Amino acid sequence: MPSDHPDAPGTLGGDTVSVALHREELRVGTRVVDTGRGVRLHKSVSEHPHPIDETLLYDELDVRHVIIDKIVPLSQAPCTRQEGDTLIVPVVEEVLVTERRLRIKEEVHITRIQRSRTQSGTVMLRAEDVLVERFDEGPHKEASSTIRR
Repeated sequence: MPSDHPDAPGTLGGDTVSVALHREELRVGTRVVDTGRGVRLHKSVSEHPHPIDETLLYDELDVRHVIIDKIVPLSQAPCTRQEGDTLIVPVVEEVLVTERRLRIKEEVHITRIQRSRTQSGTVMLRAEDVLVERFDEGPHKEASSTIRR
């Protein structure tokens, strides 16, 4: 309602002035939109030979029997021992004499010899191929592309 006073708000020298106020609002969301286009995936697995050439390490054991034939007292019974790469395992037996003693019959010497050899061959590796086919139910043409992993 306009005021009769010339200096009142909303009036200009007796004329009424209207000011329009606007306020913008933003609403963010998602929605499903049918574009009329479809995608079809074709996946296949193929095998491809892959040559290998690797060096393999393996151990070989050299086992020898060494005759000792020595009588020792029970208190000096020999133990298994390691000398370098060779493991020595004493083999003893009891023998009956006027007193009991151990006779070292033999020792088994086991030596580790590390060797290498080259192993060649072919292994089969698998790869997946995916064909992506895009199509539209409308008048547009079909398009396809291949993805390889």
